[in-house]
Amino acid sequence: MAEELKKFTAKELEEYNGKNGKPAYAAYKGKVYDISQSAFWNSGEHMGMHNAGKDITEELELAPHSEEVFERKTVKLVGELQ
Repeated sequence: MAEELKKFTAKELEEYNGKNGKPAYAAYKGKVYDISQSAFWNSGEHMGMHNAGKDITEELELAPHSEEVFERKTVKLVGELQ
């Protein structure tokens, strides 16, 4: 049986912003990913344009890449956004 995914509210997700030693999480299409190990998300920021701790679904639509970035080995599915 698959492990039950943690359910995050938007408010809870804000705590995972990658700052002050906290892990960096981001939500995309209802799923929450741990992006802490990605070199592209240093201190919870991506390219000085995006921040961890929130739903980045709309922002990713404007990015030069797509959801394949969530399949990288440095990114881990950790939950679902409520």
